Amino acid sequence: MLKRTISALIGAPLLLGLTYLGGPYTAFLVAVLAFLGLREFLQIDKHMGIKVWNILTILATVGWFVVIFSNGSKWMTAAVVFWLLLAFGRLALTYPGTSLTEASFNFLAVLYSTVLLSHLYLLRQLPHGLEWTFLTFFLVWATDTGAYLIGRGFGSHLLAPQVSPKKTVEGSLGGLLSSVFVALLFWRFANDANLLTYLVLGITIGVSGQIGDLFESALKRTAGVKDSGSIIPGHGGILDRFDSLMFALPLVYYGVILLS
Repeated sequence: MLKRTISALIGAPLLLGLTYLGGPYTAFLVAVLAFLGLREFLQIDKHMGIKVWNILTILATVGWFVVIFSNGSKWMTAAVVFWLLLAFGRLALTYPGTSLTEASFNFLAVLYSTVLLSHLYLLRQLPHGLEWTFLTFFLVWATDTGAYLIGRGFGSHLLAPQVSPKKTVEGSLGGLLSSVFVALLFWRFANDANLLTYLVLGITIGVSGQIGDLFESALKRTAGVKDSGSIIPGHGGILDRFDSLMFALPLVYYGVILLS
């Protein structure tokens, strides 16, 4: 518990500080997290007996960051499609030397650890991006806290027992309501804010953050590992700590663009 608290006291200010500074500072933060997350995902692949493409996935990650750091969102779709064609083109050209599982998991390694997480930088770059990014952080944290407290105090119906035996339906609803409540608090004190935007984001993050958590848990159970890594004392790895954010950030990014 002490290690977890110390890590949070150090990690949270770093995350908030580099996000607050924006530009190259946020880019640096995202790049470091993505490469560490990629390393963890590839280690999970190894535990599952899947051959990893170390060089190709690193090159794909570098290429992705070159695209978004130089052109923002302009070429994102093209970059994802190119990586898709490259990964499954390798399957087509080298089958049966390359299996569908191998191609799929290496493709997913970049999509999950790099593409999803890079929306932190993309969201920060939007008009009022700092406010939207901090809102996402606090709603994810509110969801986690609400789910934990309500689940611990009132939880009795298991949500996904094969994936996470301690998570309950009551805790999940508590997390969702906590996210909506905090979103409404932000709306109340924001200038010229659209209530619908905050309400939709509160619901979206309250749901997507929990799905992200469960997805990463399912991934670890499939590989038979407890944590994705050990770089953060008391928390595990980067994927363990940022699993909820990785599912929430892209939805907030596109939601803000559509609703603002």
